Amino acid sequence: MSAPAGAGAAPLRGATLAVTSIALALGTFMQVLDGTIANVSLPTIAGNLGVSTDNGTWVITSFAVANGVTVPLTGWLMQRFGVVRTFTVSVVLFTIASLLCGLAWDLSSLIGFRILQGAVSGPMIPGSQALLISIFPAHKRGTALSIWSMTTLTAPVLGPVLGGYISDNYHWGWIFLINVPVGIACAFVSWRSLASRETPTRKLPIDTVGLILLAFWVFSLQTMLDLGKDRDWFNNPLIVILLVCALVGFVAWLIWEITDGNPAVDLSLFRRRNFAFGTLALCLGYALFFANNLLLPLWLQEQMGYTATWAGFVAAPSGIVAVLATPFVGRLKIDPRWLTTMAFLAFAGSYFLARNIPPTRVSGR
Repeated sequence: MSAPAGAGAAPLRGATLAVTSIALALGTFMQVLDGTIANVSLPTIAGNLGVSTDNGTWVITSFAVANGVTVPLTGWLMQRFGVVRTFTVSVVLFTIASLLCGLAWDLSSLIGFRILQGAVSGPMIPGSQALLISIFPAHKRGTALSIWSMTTLTAPVLGPVLGGYISDNYHWGWIFLINVPVGIACAFVSWRSLASRETPTRKLPIDTVGLILLAFWVFSLQTMLDLGKDRDWFNNPLIVILLVCALVGFVAWLIWEITDGNPAVDLSLFRRRNFAFGTLALCLGYALFFANNLLLPLWLQEQMGYTATWAGFVAAPSGIVAVLATPFVGRLKIDPRWLTTMAFLAFAGSYFLARNIPPTRVSGR
């Protein structure tokens, strides 16, 4: 593996440290924000582009699938080209993709640009975290991680609110265009401050076959899940074909990654029980979180009479609680397993209570 970002370089100080920290935090903020800001805007986007809301969900899933497929490339990119260069180029490409999303003329073009946006955003979160840690003195790296965590948690709070407000008052394209000035500032400051702190690079082989198989089975599975409800699931030949493709692709990918000398995803890590169960719990928790962030705003607007803005306000409090609790949770001397268990139980309880969300007449329906 490459050396830590900026290994051997002295920590930054004063105004340079503050400005660079903000720029790196904005890199994380943009990526996480774009995962949530479009959720409450889906009915508006679908109506404006003349498609159904079901088809409009591809605006969300295309970004997530593309990001998930390219994230395994992050380690290879950072070792091959350096952490600073990889992060900065990723931010620049993400900014361009955001501009294209805001200018999209139909659903197909928007989905295409969202795939590009998700694909190039893979290095942004790990890159910003690595660089933030590197520019702080060793005894203040906890502060660096706190900045990163707070930024990561603030974005899901602002995403639904911003998305709802923009959708109700301006053209939906602005939910993507607001990234452009932020991305330009982030890339400029990051490169100017950190170019001299680039990490060592080396040539590495890339697992092309593994990445192709990963993209194949993930795309097949996601397409099956998105189209199944509209096509009577397994009574439709296309859904059956997609299921077979997903299963065969997954098995082929699994065999290839286990036997390849330089796998894109190191599956040997799952031999460790704690890692395997921890990853499974994290995946299930994120799946619930992502599904709720996607479905709740749609349900509130289509079934309960909420405007996009009010649907955003309903989705925001969970993120606010997370932001307020993070500084205190990190100081608790409690077994992390108990904290995690309590968090999942609170998660389940919140969903149980949410079943009683009342309808509203705020939209005038």
